[in-house]
Amino acid sequence: MGLPSRVKIVEVGPREGFQMEKNIIPTEQKVNFINQLSQTGLSHIEVTSLVNPKRVPQMADADELLSSIQRVGGVSYSATYLNEKGLERAIENNVDFRGKLVFSASNEFSKANMNKSIDEMFAGMKNWIKIYQNVSVPVSQIGVMAAFGCNYEGRIALDHVMQLLQKAMNIAREHGEMIHQVRLADTMGWANPTQIKKTIFAIKNKWPHVDIALHLHDTRGLGLANANAALEEGVVEFDAAVGGLGGCPFAKVKGAPGNICTEDFVFLCEEQGVSTGVNLEALLECSKMAEEMIGRELPGHLLKGGLFTN
Repeated sequence: MGLPSRVKIVEVGPREGFQMEKNIIPTEQKVNFINQLSQTGLSHIEVTSLVNPKRVPQMADADELLSSIQRVGGVSYSATYLNEKGLERAIENNVDFRGKLVFSASNEFSKANMNKSIDEMFAGMKNWIKIYQNVSVPVSQIGVMAAFGCNYEGRIALDHVMQLLQKAMNIAREHGEMIHQVRLADTMGWANPTQIKKTIFAIKNKWPHVDIALHLHDTRGLGLANANAALEEGVVEFDAAVGGLGGCPFAKVKGAPGNICTEDFVFLCEEQGVSTGVNLEALLECSKMAEEMIGRELPGHLLKGGLFTN
């Protein structure tokens, strides 16, 4: 399969990028950063997490942040939530969201990140569906965390992921919903390009109508290689974080890079003729801003190497 002509990038830096930071970033700085990102051509920005601030203190200002940003037409502004209370806050804050069912393929990570086992997450899905249906939002997406491997449990078998996906799709169908997208997260950076391709093939072979999106981490340096492997298989939606910000605070990883770097991924795509709609120069200014906000150098390459000059 050839490369797609265009991809969609979901910028997760303001959410996943900042959640790892121990020093609280002032809300005003976050607002300015998000407003700057809104001017780069990005069509979707994940702004914050609607979670318990005792577990993720950096997100304590989520409601204030969502009410303060300047929303630009054509840009979606979303927030992460992991329980029903978070979903209700998302509705109250008028964020953009799709009806989704979320679980982790690792039971230990599920308990660490969401305080629930896999079985408990599945048991609660009918309640999630009911809430979405009450606000007339179709449940069309499944999100799988730790889909390729886990620092708690090691390699995650593809058969295991497929069984869990089938179970979630069955629950959706039983409640009159149809899944159209599967979002796979390499939460702790275990994937490799061959594994990425095998997983995409298996899902598309079993559910041809389903689109795949990827949330990749560069923990062990394979993030862009995995992204390129997915591009070759026709994947057109990717999460990325400006500068390579981020990481999961419950992933048992210290000091490793976070998500794939947005500007590096944009550069990879554009150099191969894949359109992103993103202004790289404007995005690099955002990367500089992010470094100033957190007070250290970020792992992204393009900010150091620079754009081609001729």
